[in-house]
Amino acid sequence: MSINSAMLAGVSGLTANSAALAAISDNIANVNTVGYKRSQSQFQTIVTSQAAKGAYSAGGVQAVTRQYVSQQGLLQRTSSNTDLGIAGSGFFVVTQKAEDLDATDARLFTRAGSFQVDDLGYLRNAAGLYLQGWVVDSEGEITVDPSDITRLSSINVGTVGGAAEQTTRVAINANLKSSQTLSSELGTYDVATNSMAMYDPETGAGVKPDFEIQMPISDSKGGQRTIAVSFLKSATPNQWYAEIRAVPASDVVTGTGLSNGQIRTGTVAFTSDGRLDLTNTTLFADPNNPQISIGPSSGAAPGAGAVNWAAGLGVDSQLVDFQFATGAGGLTQYDSQSVVQAVTTNGTAFGNLTNIEIDEDGFVTAIFDNGITRRIAQVAISTFPNPDGLRPVSGNAYRVSDTSGTFNLKAPGTGGAGLLSPSTLEASTVDLSSEFTGLITTQRAYSASSKIITTADEMLEELLRVKR
Repeated sequence: MSINSAMLAGVSGLTANSAALAAISDNIANVNTVGYKRSQSQFQTIVTSQAAKGAYSAGGVQAVTRQYVSQQGLLQRTSSNTDLGIAGSGFFVVTQKAEDLDATDARLFTRAGSFQVDDLGYLRNAAGLYLQGWVVDSEGEITVDPSDITRLSSINVGTVGGAAEQTTRVAINANLKSSQTLSSELGTYDVATNSMAMYDPETGAGVKPDFEIQMPISDSKGGQRTIAVSFLKSATPNQWYAEIRAVPASDVVTGTGLSNGQIRTGTVAFTSDGRLDLTNTTLFADPNNPQISIGPSSGAAPGAGAVNWAAGLGVDSQLVDFQFATGAGGLTQYDSQSVVQAVTTNGTAFGNLTNIEIDEDGFVTAIFDNGITRRIAQVAISTFPNPDGLRPVSGNAYRVSDTSGTFNLKAPGTGGAGLLSPSTLEASTVDLSSEFTGLITTQRAYSASSKIITTADEMLEELLRVKR
């Protein structure tokens, strides 16, 4: 029976080397596949029980193909902002459909990060798999939940519209002339009945301010509004009357005690060395926190001393900090020309989406042409106790298996997960020189196994001739 076992051993050699050839063929075919992990057939002996002492029965060989999923490929630079590589451990979580995902839909794992924006705005790779992540909520926050894969959603950048940012801070660098001549109208000045806000150069109504600073601000819709601060030198040394008002006055609705677009009224005081004296300044309710508050267009009628945006504007409430005493310069009173050196405000007008960027921490950020940036989502990374045990599926992706262990969701760069590498793709781990060498070796081994069968056949034929 040794001849028969030898023949069967030869057959097992043919089978094993055929499997090895298939693995090599896969490797060579995928030498340019993004994120592909090379496979290799490993041979194991087969030992059969011996029927009689001293006799030998050939067992043969079997091939077990292993894919080296945990092997890191070379990260190569690309020109696309949505191409992603992982520098370290982990896999992108992807799905075969973008919308209406539920717990029964398969979640796959891949290192192929050649993502592009599809016609619906979703990030999809070359295999048609959709990138998953934690999406920003209605509060603008991103909540990372590592325990529930169903909390992940397909990342969509097509739903991001234009953006605007309202002004929340105004910094002024200006000087009021300390030797300013007192206005002839100072004696008639009254903040309620004859104010600077009422001044009309054509009719002569109101009191002409000695100096005025106008500041552009953006409302909640990105609309451009103007706020003016008017100053009138007081008879009290180092003191000026001041009014903060909207231009035009029709932009606001004022409560009792305010009129003609006034937002705040009071005095501004300076120290003897020309610096702003917030302690004795009454222009703001809290001298240590100088700010103005404008209620929403939809709000109820403003109370005494309060102001709302006009109903026709349809904008939200706004709180603006006035930085008169901080930063370089600020508001001063020196004996030089009254002048505005600089007015700096934050906030922007409406802007359109111009670009999408993804950083190494996985944050997907929308960039607008007005300078605003807005986070959309964070890419999720999944790690496994034994990534080499993952089961491969079409599309250069993997499924969870018994030998891989369960997945662990993490933000990039945390808990052992690798960092994202934007504008890069992970190259295939196939080495052509090694594959061609293995191809030659496998071919020779296959030929040798076939020779075993031929030789065993000749021996059997010789045995049959003995009988004749």
